[in-house]
Amino acid sequence: MSTPSESIGDTAAYLQKIRDRVGQIIVGQDVVVERTLIALLTSGHLLLEGMPGLAKTLLVNTISKALHLDFRRVQFTIDLLPSDILGSEILDEKSGEFRTHKGPIFTNLLLTDEINRAAPKVQGALLESMQERKVTLGNETFSLPTPFLVIATQNPIEQSGTFELPEAQLDRFMLCHRLGYPTPDEEEEILRRNLNLGVEKKGSGAVARTEFDLVTDDSVGTPEDLVHAMEATHKIHVSEVLLKHVVDIVERTRQHPDLELGCSPRAGISLLKSSRARALIHGRDYAIPEDLFALAEDVCLHRIRLSYEALAEGKTPQAVLQQILNDSIS
Repeated sequence: MSTPSESIGDTAAYLQKIRDRVGQIIVGQDVVVERTLIALLTSGHLLLEGMPGLAKTLLVNTISKALHLDFRRVQFTIDLLPSDILGSEILDEKSGEFRTHKGPIFTNLLLTDEINRAAPKVQGALLESMQERKVTLGNETFSLPTPFLVIATQNPIEQSGTFELPEAQLDRFMLCHRLGYPTPDEEEEILRRNLNLGVEKKGSGAVARTEFDLVTDDSVGTPEDLVHAMEATHKIHVSEVLLKHVVDIVERTRQHPDLELGCSPRAGISLLKSSRARALIHGRDYAIPEDLFALAEDVCLHRIRLSYEALAEGKTPQAVLQQILNDSIS
């Protein structure tokens, strides 16, 4: 019978295998992979903010295959309807009865591209399902598959034809990670790999291969391994001191003179849960302050809002949050 420390080590090794598998196809983006695993292990949802072309779809597709999970992708547009995501009841002309058509939300990993391009009614329908993890179609209520994770993306620059997510809806996302461009060395490796993809023959013709052709159906471990990893996450020790530290950080965001809106209690919950998952990924059976500080920006930044005076003075949410974190350890 394995000891708790051995069990943690086995789970961390399993999670590292997933990261290694993703690394065979995705260059860099180690932090994004870690954040995605954290969201999966804690049943949270992830918002990715970044420019197009940073391999977000490829990343989610690769992780879903590595974990043997169902994956769907929805491109959000201005004319999208709630039924296009949730599903609807369709009248069968032959029988005269309604039959249920389930939408793409009935999956394990749902990638919603450019969530801020959809109308608020669509955003609200999706976020309600994310919170309740069930969908009502007609008179029937359906539970969503387990695990269920929404990874939403939005372009931070392009604002034409977009609907900004309100703070109350942003709060539904456990993490909001801001993607950056790859380093020159990473970009060289991306280009080098792309040059070696070659072509794939199909019938009497051929087509240039893409990185998506490298994604295989071979999974890392079994579905039970993921369940065990999720159970192990909830066994990670959180000290009373660390808990009080989280409360202090959240309270400081509400009292800071430069902030008009501070963090909700959901931020504190998310910070502790994600810290547990990060500790497990790094092979520890206890969370430490380093986990809090590594995740604070992704957990808190989308939940706070600067006052007009602070904006006029040229201050940024990142600088204010960093000041709060520094004050909390001084």
